[in-house]
Amino acid sequence: MTMQGVDWEESLNRPSQTMSTLAMVLGAWVALLTLINISIGAYSPGFKVLWIGFLSGDNTTSNVPHDGAGIVMDDMVFALIGVVLLALGSRGMKKSYDGGSIEWFRGLPSGPIASSLFTSKNGIRRVMASWMIVLGALFYLSWSFLNTTWVDPGVYAVMIILVSFGFGIHTLEDAA
Repeated sequence: MTMQGVDWEESLNRPSQTMSTLAMVLGAWVALLTLINISIGAYSPGFKVLWIGFLSGDNTTSNVPHDGAGIVMDDMVFALIGVVLLALGSRGMKKSYDGGSIEWFRGLPSGPIASSLFTSKNGIRRVMASWMIVLGALFYLSWSFLNTTWVDPGVYAVMIILVSFGFGIHTLEDAA
């Protein structure tokens, strides 16, 4: 096998740290939404999200009244997606860090995002980027908690812009 073939095969077996982090964050988010949907309904007060209809854009099958009936098939499928994402992220973290996911989680407070929240020693752009990420996450969590609707596309639009620009600025700073 040529050197190029070996590098290509190795890159498939060694996921990137960024993709592993993304999988962990998305998996945790999916798990949170699944728990909320099972317990109180994530669509709006008294309504449960049917994930297949919601993700496909079919408004007629995207929600049902939440009568405390518990788990439906959509909840199990969505929970399985969350577990798969967490497992893939954990597998990638195990290859990127000696201690795996636990070591990655312990390193978050000293990472570039958290360490740039209150000091500008790494540059003002990092401070702004870190606060964009925090404000985006806080906006989503506070709006969703106060209005008891966890799947509002308008809220997602605001949150995603703030968080993605924050991560993008950090990535540009790392590349410089």
